[in-house]
Amino acid sequence: MKFGYVILYVPDVKRSMAFYEAAFGLEQGFIHDSGTYGEMATGNTKLAFAAESLAESHGFAIRRQTPDEKPAAFEIALVADDVAAAYRLALEKGARALAEPKEMPWGQWVSYVADLNGFTVEICSEIKA
Repeated sequence: MKFGYVILYVPDVKRSMAFYEAAFGLEQGFIHDSGTYGEMATGNTKLAFAAESLAESHGFAIRRQTPDEKPAAFEIALVADDVAAAYRLALEKGARALAEPKEMPWGQWVSYVADLNGFTVEICSEIKA
């Protein structure tokens, strides 16, 4: 088995993909003609978005994430060469600040923002081994 996808269930797939393109510099990859599913071009492991209604059509219920509530207990981590610049860009494009860039005791730089749907995104540097 291998890790293939992270799928975020969102109210508007195209809007979410456009946000991730503008705020984080990710490229849009595949989007289904229906607009209910799309993937960012993130290499072998995909960051994908699916319409909230799609989960329900597959026979299971979800707890919708909204921008005005505490984020769910997970995060998406995006690695940047310049964490401070990436953090500022995300804020300029509409992300909400959660934690400013900070150097961790192990030498990694990390920061946190909430995306337009309220999901937590870590913007971080590579961990130096």
